[in-house]
Amino acid sequence: MNRRQTLAALAATTGGAVMSPSTLLAHSAPEVVKDPPPFTFALNMSTIRGQNLGFVKELEVASKAGFRSVEIWMNSFQEYLKTHTVADVRKLLGDLGIKVENAIGFAQWIVDDETTRAKGVEQLKQEMELLAQIGCKRTAAPPMGATQQPGLDLRKAAERYRTILELGDKTGVVPQLELWGGSKNLNKLSEVMFIAVESGHPSARVLLDIYHLYKGGSSPASLPLVGKPGIEVFHLNDYPANPPRETIVDADRVYPGDGIGPVRDTLKQLKTPGKTIVLSLELFNKTYYAQDALLVAKTGLEKMKKVAEGI
Repeated sequence: MNRRQTLAALAATTGGAVMSPSTLLAHSAPEVVKDPPPFTFALNMSTIRGQNLGFVKELEVASKAGFRSVEIWMNSFQEYLKTHTVADVRKLLGDLGIKVENAIGFAQWIVDDETTRAKGVEQLKQEMELLAQIGCKRTAAPPMGATQQPGLDLRKAAERYRTILELGDKTGVVPQLELWGGSKNLNKLSEVMFIAVESGHPSARVLLDIYHLYKGGSSPASLPLVGKPGIEVFHLNDYPANPPRETIVDADRVYPGDGIGPVRDTLKQLKTPGKTIVLSLELFNKTYYAQDALLVAKTGLEKMKKVAEGI
C-alpha cells in the first residue's frame, strides 16, 4: 500500500477519531444558562438611623453585617460631603464592598405650588448629579409635600413625574415613584401605577413596601399587574396585629417574618424569572434603635434570608 492508501485505511478503522474543532463544538454539551437570583438584600439606613452613627459608620455596620447593597439617606450623604469629597465616598464604598442601590430623599417635586415645586425639582436634580458620581442609579420619589390634603390631580402628577424622569435621562439616575400608605395621595398601588403609566416614559418605576401596601389598603395580589420592569427595589418589613391598620404608623414596623403580613406570598408575587429584585430592609422601630446597630443589621439580614428562602 502506498502512503495515501495507508492513511485512508487508518481513518476508516478509527472511525474518524480525530475530529476537527468545528465538529467537536457541534458535539459538545449545550451551555446551561442559569437565571440570576430572584432577590438581593440591601439595608435601608432608616433601620439603624436612630443610633445616630453618621454616614461612614452606617456603611461600616452594613458591610460587617453581611450586606453588599444599601439605600442611603441624602441628608446623611450631603452632611458627610461638607468635610469630604465624592472621591472619598467612592473609595469608602469600594473598600467596604458596598453598592448604593437607591437613595432616600424628600424633594417636593409633585406639589401644586409652582415655586415650591421648582425648588423641589432643582433639589432633586442636584441630588441625582451627586448620586451618579458614586454609581447610584436610583432615587426615591415620594409624594413629599402632598401628603396632607387629598385630591391631587393624578394627570398633573404624571406630568410632574415625567419631568423628573427626564432629569433621570440626563443624570443616569431614575426616580422611583414611591407609594406612601399614610399619605392622602399616592397611598394606593392603583394611583402610583396610573401616574407611572400616564407619564408615558419608559423609565417609569414604582417603589413599593410591605407595610405601605397594607397601610394604604392595596392587595399584594395586584403586584403581577405592575409588570416585569416596573419594580427594581422593594422595601421589606412586616407589621404586627396591633395597632390596627387605621392607626398603625411607620415606627410599628417589625422584622420580616415577625408580624402578620403576607411576606412570603408577596415575595412569590414579586419573583420575576430572569430578573433580580433588590429587597431593602426599611424599619423605623424605636425598640431596635435602642439596640446595638450591628446586632440589628445582622438580625435583619438573617430574617430577610429566612422569609425569602426557597422562593
